Amino acid sequence: MAYESGALDATLAAAAGDDPALFAELRKAFADSLDKQIDLLKRSRCDGNWNIAAMRLKGLAASFHAEKLVLLAEEALESAPGEPTIVRRLEAFQKEFAALSDQ
Repeated sequence: MAYESGALDATLAAAAGDDPALFAELRKAFADSLDKQIDLLKRSRCDGNWNIAAMRLKGLAASFHAEKLVLLAEEALESAPGEPTIVRRLEAFQKEFAALSDQ
């Protein structure tokens, strides 16, 4: 899955205005929250915890207009707890986002 930064970066840019430091801070806040929510999802073993973690991930994605992440979170909601394919796809999104943040 390729990370597409369009809507997410536009949302961050709109919030940060002309302040590149604020843009970087908002991007880091998104990345930190993404890391935390994916970790919670990976550690979930029951339906309730899995669904809560997936809903939090979806809320994060919707707040930042990260459409690809919204779709992944919806897939997680439809999957069984611990489903390895969705976890791998979320981790791929996470790595691609982090790689672009480091540039």
